[in-house]
Amino acid sequence: MIRIVLADDHPVVREGLRAMLSAEPDLEVVGDASNGPRAEALTAELRPDIVLMDLRMPGGGGVDSIQRMSAAGLPSRVIVLTTYETDRDILRAVEAGAAGYLLKDMPRRELADAVRAAARGETVLAPSVATRLVDQLRTRPELPRLSARETAVLRLVADGCTNAEIGRRLFIGESTVKTHLLRIFAKLGVDDRTAAVTNALRHGLLEH
Repeated sequence: MIRIVLADDHPVVREGLRAMLSAEPDLEVVGDASNGPRAEALTAELRPDIVLMDLRMPGGGGVDSIQRMSAAGLPSRVIVLTTYETDRDILRAVEAGAAGYLLKDMPRRELADAVRAAARGETVLAPSVATRLVDQLRTRPELPRLSARETAVLRLVADGCTNAEIGRRLFIGESTVKTHLLRIFAKLGVDDRTAAVTNALRHGLLEH
C-alpha cells in the first residue's frame, strides 16, 4: 500500500481526495491536515510515502513546509496539488524539494498514477507546469561560482564563526578573510554575511 497524507485547508477538498484515492486498491489515506505545520507533524508521526500539499493555506504551508520537511530528513515525498501555476510558485516548490507539482483539475486516474510514480521515486509534473518550468530554467541566469576557499569561508560564516575564527581555522589572516568575503558578496550580489549564506543555500552552493 502507498500511504498518503493530505494537506488542504478546504474540508470538502480533503474529503473528495480521500474518497478518490481510497477507491484505488493500492492507495491508503492515513491522515489529513488543514495547514502546513499540522501536515509536518503528521508526516513526522506517520511517515507516509506521499504528502499531497496545497500550496497556500491559512496558518502556513506550501513551500515553507516542504523546506522544513526536507531539512528534517523526512523520507516522505511531497507533491504540490494546487490551483496555482505561476512561474514563481512552480520554481520555488521544486527548489524546496517537491517531488511533483500537479493541478487540482486533473482526472482521478491521472492523479492516482502520479502518486504511484512519485512513490517509485519519479518526479511528476502537470504538462503545463513542466513546460513553464523548462522555460523558466532556460532563462535563469547562470549560478555564481565560488572557489573552494570561498566556499570554505562561507561554510564557516554559516556556522556562526567570526572573521578571526575563520582565519584561525583556515590558517589565513583576518584581512584575507575579509577579502574573500568581499569577493563572495560581489559574486552573489549581496551586501552582508546573512544574505550571502541565504543566497548560497538557495542555490545549493554549500552542499557537501
